[in-house]
Amino acid sequence: MDIDTRLEHLGLRLPTGVTAAANYVPGILSGGHLFLSGQIPREDGRVAFRGKVGGEIGLESACQAAGLCALRLLAVARDMLGSLNGVRQVVELTVYVHATPDFQEPSAVADAASALFVELFGEAGRHARTAVCVAQLPQGAAVEIAAVLAVDAAS
Repeated sequence: MDIDTRLEHLGLRLPTGVTAAANYVPGILSGGHLFLSGQIPREDGRVAFRGKVGGEIGLESACQAAGLCALRLLAVARDMLGSLNGVRQVVELTVYVHATPDFQEPSAVADAASALFVELFGEAGRHARTAVCVAQLPQGAAVEIAAVLAVDAAS
């Protein structure tokens, strides 16, 4: 089953118009790898989840934010590659959680994004990962995720 069909089957819709918000590019294709810049949970032109996880943002909302970040990463990959069918492996995710000093579950937030990639790509969605808590993220976002994907050389 191709990835677009799989997305539809899972009831997932990728956002459109995901662009860089400052002086950088959303992704770089180099040596068979697609390096994707960090995505925050933007929806309808605004940050959908803003605040500190463990404070004004609960774990469930943080997981939703991570899922939205993952969809935005996939949208950039699709736009750059023309199709997600050229993704051979999700290599690595780096997950930043804007959290209170006592929040100790960044991996639980990251699991929401990880699960989406595995559900979509199967074994090729399993990846290396880093999940850390940080004091601040751009625009007060609750989560930011960057990714590295291995892609077909023809992509």
